[in-house]
Amino acid sequence: MQGKAFRPMALQARRLYVELMFQVMGRALQGISEVDETAREEARALPVGFLFEMKVRPNGPALVIEHIGDGQFRFHGDESPRPVDLSIEFKHIAHAFLVVSFQEKTSVAFANDRMLVDGDIGYAIRMTRILNRLETFILPKLVAKRAVKEYPANLRLPEKILSAARIYLKVAGQFLETARAS
Repeated sequence: MQGKAFRPMALQARRLYVELMFQVMGRALQGISEVDETAREEARALPVGFLFEMKVRPNGPALVIEHIGDGQFRFHGDESPRPVDLSIEFKHIAHAFLVVSFQEKTSVAFANDRMLVDGDIGYAIRMTRILNRLETFILPKLVAKRAVKEYPANLRLPEKILSAARIYLKVAGQFLETARAS
């Protein structure tokens, strides 16, 4: 009987965690596009003004980023300024939680039909590669190996630490800017 009382709290905790992770991921995507040439090269193939959204159905947390040119992203929070070009939607908050808590790879979640892609599949694959690159930098290797399809064999510790530090500094700066604007 007590288990039923804890379910709503567990669901709310998952929702808050996913919401926080989407905020960090959105800011980190903007950050990696400012510091990593490989990620910028992937993003350059996207059209300028391209809007990408990742969200939880039906009215769950979301993140929206825009390609502003030259491989750079701008994080728009959870609101899109116009219709998006690509949307990756988790069918349930529990599915999103599995992915953003790094218990399940994005590719596995897609294979298990936990996500929907609305838009060009080629762009979805490109965005997934950028997200995987981001995760290899900002997560410890042991966790990143669980999160990404294939951990890059040529990524050395000094590059990983330097890139992660630069990305986290960008994320922290963006959170500070948001706090000052509030």
